[in-house]
Amino acid sequence: MTVNKAKAAVGFIIAGVLMVLLGTLLAFGGPLIIDDQIVKNTVISPKNELSYTMWKDIPVPFFMSVYFFHILNPQEILKGEKPMVEQRGPYVYRKRCQKDNITFHPNDTVSYREYRMYFFEPTMSVGNESDVVTIPNMLVLGASVMMENLPYALRLMISATFKTFNEGPFLTKTVGELMWGYDSGLVDFLNKYLPGMLPSSGKFGLFAEFNNSNTGLFTIFTGQDDIRNVHKVDSWNGLTELSYWKTPQCNMINGTAGQMWPPFMTKESTLPFYSPDACRSMELIYQRPGEMKGIPLYRYVAPKTLFANGTDYAPNEGFCPCRQSGLLNVSGCRHNSPVFISHPHFFNADPVLLDYVQGLHPSEDEHGLFIDIHPQTGVPLNVSIRLQLNLYMKSVSGITETGKISEVVMPMIWFEESGYIDGPILTTFHTNLVVLPAVMTYMQYGFIALGLATILIAALVHHRLKAALRRHLLTSTVIDNSRAVKGSHDTQEKHVTSNSSNSEK
Repeated sequence: MTVNKAKAAVGFIIAGVLMVLLGTLLAFGGPLIIDDQIVKNTVISPKNELSYTMWKDIPVPFFMSVYFFHILNPQEILKGEKPMVEQRGPYVYRKRCQKDNITFHPNDTVSYREYRMYFFEPTMSVGNESDVVTIPNMLVLGASVMMENLPYALRLMISATFKTFNEGPFLTKTVGELMWGYDSGLVDFLNKYLPGMLPSSGKFGLFAEFNNSNTGLFTIFTGQDDIRNVHKVDSWNGLTELSYWKTPQCNMINGTAGQMWPPFMTKESTLPFYSPDACRSMELIYQRPGEMKGIPLYRYVAPKTLFANGTDYAPNEGFCPCRQSGLLNVSGCRHNSPVFISHPHFFNADPVLLDYVQGLHPSEDEHGLFIDIHPQTGVPLNVSIRLQLNLYMKSVSGITETGKISEVVMPMIWFEESGYIDGPILTTFHTNLVVLPAVMTYMQYGFIALGLATILIAALVHHRLKAALRRHLLTSTVIDNSRAVKGSHDTQEKHVTSNSSNSEK
């Protein structure tokens, strides 16, 4: 019986060793298995149903929140006084994106056009599209700056044209008209006699060319040959570099299309992407780690050098002519209109810009842009891209509509494009990337702990059984010896007794 127990203890020791080996195998092989699955599911392919659908149709709700800088003192501005503005908004629009004309190529790239549509969300807005605001008239003040170097007589004719079509330096229109376009006799005149001068051939609005439009023909890598290249842009509209800027570095098309990035990111990784709306590539840098509903993330933000001028940051010299740091001159890709992009409220810009306009209050929480990304997969979990549209305006002699306007970079609107993963997608994401790896981790440590405990207990039991067996054998030997001695003694006694009896006879 003891022998059987000892054999059982040895069996448990072997089982414990196997469990430790299994746990160790999971510890080293588990992450490799997860990484392999991430690679397989990150590749852009119709075979990857979930990830391909997310890439193609972006099921995450995206919103664009628009804020207007309503001008409080238009008449005083014409006299040279400092502009006073009041922020109005947000006016929120649901943004729907859908990729179309998807074509896969033999060199492991895929081409597509992404179409975008905007739908007003009154319940999420502070007002309606019928709200009236006053902003600078880009057609007048922008054109005036563009034509300030023309002959004086021609400038007088331009001013007369503005008066003919009743166009003044400021616009007081509804939010809907300013966003998506309004009827203008001047716009109709320019489109008829100077076609191509304006970005839109129809109504003139700040976002008229964005709604029901596409961002151009993107060709990106699928990651089939090298997962490190997945989502990176190969070309845009057939171009591998731009021609808007002055240096090859500034004309480079870098990074992804701005929706997903390659997996396995580290804190040293950056988020480069190409933005057709900004006419350039941009790059975000790591700020801090975080967590969203149990999912680990890295937060990436814009560096202070993103919109710095060439004096403060030499690599940006190619984006000039520059003004103060914090402004990106996009006139080169916006029909030469004096338009500048910045962070909202001139956040992270030269403080002198705040001195020229009253009513701005920059803060990182409200006006800094960020992307929260899951580093293991390169999938954004929470996005907030915030940018401001500004118009450079000044008094131009001969064009009386400009009055005595002081030279100023005037904020017009700022907008935030935001979205975050939620609902069933977040649940699936959490299950596959948090729960399953955690279960695997618990299993590996559980197997190792259970295996070690089994080995320890079985070894102890085996030791005790062997000790008991030795005691048993020792006891049996003693008893057998005692019996042998006693048997010999009894034989001797019988022999003596027998001899005594014979003597007496």
